[in-house]
Amino acid sequence: MCPLALGMLILAGMPSRAGAPPASAKDAPSRPAAAAGVAAAPDAAPPALPVPLAPDPSQARAEALIAEALKVPTAYERLRPLTDTIGARLAGSTNEPRAVAWAKAEFEKDGLRAHLEPVMVPVWVRGKEHAEILEPGPMPLVMLGLGGSVGTPAEGLTASVVVVGSFDELTALGESRVRGKIVVFDHPFVRTGNEFKDYGEAVKYRGDGPSAAAKLGAVAVLVRSVATASLRTPHTGGFGYDAAYPRIPAASITAEDAMLLHRLARAGHDVKVRLFMEAHTEPDRPGSNVVTEIRGRKNPREIVLIGAHLDSWDVGQGAIDDGAGVAMVLETMRLLASGPPPRRTVRAVLFANEENGTKGAKAYRDAHAEELAGHVAAIEADSGAARALGVSLTAGSGGVDLLRALLTPLLAPLGAARFTGEGGGADVGHLKKAAVPMLSIENDGTRYFDYHHTMADTLDKIDPEALQQATATLAATTWVLAESPKLLPRLSPEEAAKE
Repeated sequence: MCPLALGMLILAGMPSRAGAPPASAKDAPSRPAAAAGVAAAPDAAPPALPVPLAPDPSQARAEALIAEALKVPTAYERLRPLTDTIGARLAGSTNEPRAVAWAKAEFEKDGLRAHLEPVMVPVWVRGKEHAEILEPGPMPLVMLGLGGSVGTPAEGLTASVVVVGSFDELTALGESRVRGKIVVFDHPFVRTGNEFKDYGEAVKYRGDGPSAAAKLGAVAVLVRSVATASLRTPHTGGFGYDAAYPRIPAASITAEDAMLLHRLARAGHDVKVRLFMEAHTEPDRPGSNVVTEIRGRKNPREIVLIGAHLDSWDVGQGAIDDGAGVAMVLETMRLLASGPPPRRTVRAVLFANEENGTKGAKAYRDAHAEELAGHVAAIEADSGAARALGVSLTAGSGGVDLLRALLTPLLAPLGAARFTGEGGGADVGHLKKAAVPMLSIENDGTRYFDYHHTMADTLDKIDPEALQQATATLAATTWVLAESPKLLPRLSPEEAAKE
């Protein structure tokens, strides 16, 4: 129970004393008989009444922010033009500057002064692409090139496939059985109940598979989509080439098609696949981070950063990844700007190029290097639009316990009072070496990887009420960290240096 509520309860139970005449002996309540052997003190003063707790204005302000965030689905409504009018906005695409202009105008609409900070972003162009089984019989494959992949020769390429379920299986095949082949990684998304951690395990085959196959002489790679569900829907995503090995074309295929190829190979067929990809990379282009802040009233050089990434993949609308996070940040700043400023500065950054390079986060880190010692927390909103379950934190010793003590009274009524370690994200993670405590809003990930990086990442997948609850969680967390006299402990030098 918050101090304000407790104080009200105490006040409600207290008799009114101001201006009351002294009670007469006739009106005084009778006293119980003294215990045997103990003399009563007939003139003893009555016991002191409890002193009501003074209302905590900081807590009251946080509660008001939550109440306002839950009133109407403002976050959902302001997300609509980003998804339905602008849509996909990969870094370097024609839609990216449209999204930047929209975001800056959204901040300014709420009375905030926003500015753009320059970023040079990579330009990857998908082009036309398709794949098909030629033998043992013609059949189309549903695929999406992986971000950053090179293309095939102009006429495409045709090769037999080898199907593996792990890196160990690939290594066991050896170069003699891999050279000249297309390697198919059929590794399922294994769910243990922590979808975001499970994703980290499954995505290794997308991230490291192309170069692992190229090392053994493969001519291309097809990776089973990193997905928790599939209606024959491919999931794209980024990866990096190892400079020690050739760059070979890399694409994702649906879970259904990966299993089909696996069955055919296991049945002894020589499976031949034709792959065609126009994918290529063009020179970097100028992009922008969108930045605004509410200056702290007492300690303005102490900064609580909140961020999300404005870019998305070039498929779908980027609604859950990460339009929802953008809407949460926009709404949090609107809510904070509607009242007195907190003790510390709150700075919002909508980062460029998270999906295929994190160049926006790196540019922010470098441009603000002299301020990083004053960044007391960095919060990332990039885990979808479902209900927030809690907040994760990477900080120094005792940080999670302090966060739990500060936020439980506010977030427990929202169902968002789960506090764990390993907070942060792809963007704010670039502040780790400066020992900045890193947090992330942890949304329910049950359905997130059904739609992640697909054509199906569209606005209709978002529940407006769930997005309101997640926004309330971010707003309350931001306010408390910006207002509390206590600071989260910074990372130790050893922790800050860890990859």
